[in-house]
Formats: sequence, C-alpha cells, structure tokens
Amino acid sequence: MIYLVGSLRNPKLPELGQTLRKEGFEVWDDWFAGGEKADDSWQSYEIQRGRTFSEAIYTAYAQHIYDFDKKYIDLATTGILLMPAGKSGHLEIGYMAGQGKETFILFDKEPERYDVMYQFCTGVYFNLEGLLDALFRSGVEKTTRRIVECANR
Repeated sequence: MIYLVGSLRNPKLPELGQTLRKEGFEVWDDWFAGGEKADDSWQSYEIQRGRTFSEAIYTAYAQHIYDFDKKYIDLATTGILLMPAGKSGHLEIGYMAGQGKETFILFDKEPERYDVMYQFCTGVYFNLEGLLDALFRSGVEKTTRRIVECANR
C-alpha cells in the first residue's frame, strides 16, 4: 500500500491519489478528509483552552489523530510526499525512509532552496510520468487486499 503524504492545504493530493488508484495501486490518503483547516481549528481550540503546544500534542485528541495516521504509515510499504508540504509531511516521509521503505517525492516545481537530505528518499521527481515509471520499475506492490483488511491486523 502507498501512503500518500502531503498537506491538507494541497488540493492536488486527492487527484494524485485517484491517478495512482487508476494505475492499480492501493493508496491511503483518507487523512485528507480532515479538511484544510483541521490543524488550524485544533490549534485555535487548544489556545482557547489555555494549553501550550507542548501540552496540546499530548491530549487525547492529538494522540488519537497521531495513532490513526501512524497506523497506516506503518502498514504502508511505500510513501509518496506530494509537494508543497510542511513539517508533518517531511517527518512522515522521513520516518518511512528510516524504516527502509520505498519513498518518493513529487515536487510541483523546482525548489527555491536545494537540500541534499532529500537523498534519504528512493527518488525525487518533478512530473507524474517520472514518478509512475519509478513506481512500476521499483516493483511497488499492487496489492489486492483492501485497506480496511490491512487496518484490522
């Protein structure tokens, strides 16, 4: 299964998910359903409650979201980070790369600032065709199991 990593503010993410599914890949991108304001709403709520960031990330709500995302990150065999993305996306793809999973980055444009650490990933691409070619060449698993079945493990 491919875990699609990115930003809640990137409307291209569900489009990429659909394209990958049409190519036969099993893709997890359901986290996107939280909507583009999910993190902002959570932050506003926590500030209203008087919690600091270091307190807020350990609340039951934050732990629930973290556990939900991590469960599917751990189940995935492959990760794709769709740029632009923020800190969470980079942490998630880094976590996956650190586990030895196939990880790819799809940039929307040439980065303003180069960074050598993207070499932790299996490949860096600037167009969908190159990414798809890499996925097919690397033998990324096209599973027939449904994600729901994976989640019940």
